[in-house]
Formats: sequence, C-alpha cells, structure tokens
Amino acid sequence: MKSKTAAMVLAGVAGLLCLGLLIFAWMLSSNIMHPSYVCNEDHFIYCGDPSQLNLAFENISFQSDDGHDLSGWYMPTEASDKAVIFVHGHGADRHEGMRWFKAVHQAGFNILAFDLRNQGKSTKSFSTMGYFEKTDVKAAVDFLQQQRQIQGIGIFGTSMGAATSIMAMVDDQRIAAGVFEAGWTNLDQLYGEIIEQHLGLPKFPLVPLITWMLQQRTGMDMAAVNPESMLGEIAPRPVFIIHCTGDDLIGFAHGERNYAAAQEPKEFWTSPCQMHARAWQSDPEYIESRVANYFVNYL
Repeated sequence: MKSKTAAMVLAGVAGLLCLGLLIFAWMLSSNIMHPSYVCNEDHFIYCGDPSQLNLAFENISFQSDDGHDLSGWYMPTEASDKAVIFVHGHGADRHEGMRWFKAVHQAGFNILAFDLRNQGKSTKSFSTMGYFEKTDVKAAVDFLQQQRQIQGIGIFGTSMGAATSIMAMVDDQRIAAGVFEAGWTNLDQLYGEIIEQHLGLPKFPLVPLITWMLQQRTGMDMAAVNPESMLGEIAPRPVFIIHCTGDDLIGFAHGERNYAAAQEPKEFWTSPCQMHARAWQSDPEYIESRVANYFVNYL
C-alpha cells in the first residue's frame, strides 16, 4: 500500500513538473511571438521621425504577398536610382535604423525603413524571428522597384533584422549588397545560450519544447532560421558582418561564425562595444563612413 501511494505521489510530482515546463515554455514562446517595445534613446538614439535628422520623408505603406499591411518611411535623394532598405530587430521598429540614415543618405542613397509585421504601425499578428518576415522584405523590394523605379538595392539588417535580411537576400537576387549587424548563426543554439546564461536553466528540455511550440503556434520552421547555413549562397554578392565583441545577448562567436560561413567578397568589423547591437555607438564617425563607402562601392 505504501509503495503504491509513493508511486502515485511520484507520478503526481512528475505530472506537475511536466505541466510546469509546458506552461513555462508556452510563456517563453508567447514572449517571442509578441515582444514588447518602447523606443529607448540609449539604444536607438532617435525616437522621432527623419525630420530629427533634417531628412525629408514620406509616410508610405505596402502589402506583403500574404496580406500584411506594412508601414514605413521613404527618404528620397535627388538623381539616384539606388536605395538601402533598413530592417529592424525583434521587439523593435523602424527607429532602430535611424542612427545610420544620415550617412547613408548623404552618400547618395534613397532610404526605405519600415516596420516588419507585428511591429510598429504594421499589421498586428505574431513574430517568427525572420521566417515569415523575409516576405516583408520582398514586399519592400517590390515597392522600391515598382513604385519608385529603383534599380540598385542594398539592405541593412540588425539582430533579427540581420537574419531576416540574410534569408531574404538568399531568395531574392535583386538585393545586391547586405550589411548584417549582430545577427545569430543558429536560432536553436541561441535560445539554448539565452536560457542557460540569462535564465540559469538547462536548455534541455526547454529548447525542444519552445521550438515545438513555436512551430505549432506559428507554422514556422525553426531549422530554416539559421543564417550560418545559408550565408555562403549569397556570393558573389558582397556581405558585411558587424558584431560587438562584448555583445551581451548574441555572443561575438555568432559574428565570427557568420563571417566564416560567408564567401568572398566579404567584410567584418569587430566593434569594441559591450552591449547587443551597439556598434554605431562605439565609433559613429568611423562606422558611418565605412558602411556608406561599402554601399557606394557595391551598389
């Protein structure tokens, strides 16, 4: 009788642990799907609109192939048929790229910065870490070519925006050059690192549970959100990897691995910053000039 009672207690405890894991994984997947966002000037530098930079701009909108309404800014420059698209990270919006706008615009490029689905003023749905968002980038390229007659197109993606831009560039030959700041290599591995280093929990069984839940809830394929495995397909178009040596969210090793995976022509700047995606803050004059010259050389 005692052994039967003990077995029932153990089964109950095991059941509660499993339920707790499922609930925790559900909460983490919900935070991924529906990130919160407040514009922070320590990171974004600018939280207004391009008039803060004395740039003329238009409020524009376009639609993705799967029906999401996307909102953005278009900053024209005279006598140029070349443009750079800025793609923001997870839990951010078009403001993330503003610190780079002036240098790129002064170098002679039109600029399109927009909010990915489920962010900013675009359609509210859920975020998929770039899996479906790459369709939004295709829509931005379509807009530039069809509505603004742009011929040469570059892209600048930050964090999730870097992963999104890499996937979009692999699929879309119209994107001629890419700058990728603070991107990850493999999403499963990144989640494992965050769970261990930031939450102090074992990555197993949480990572498999989160992966399964995200795939069931969103229809995304986690195995397809691994830039390291596809960067080599971009060549002979150029890529420029930027990563903080002390990145506190997506470790510097991700930048090193992404650069190693890319084929020539390629560039790498190891920024001496100690926080995630703060390369601009570490040396604005140097990196603005380098990014602007990169697009001048390749577009």
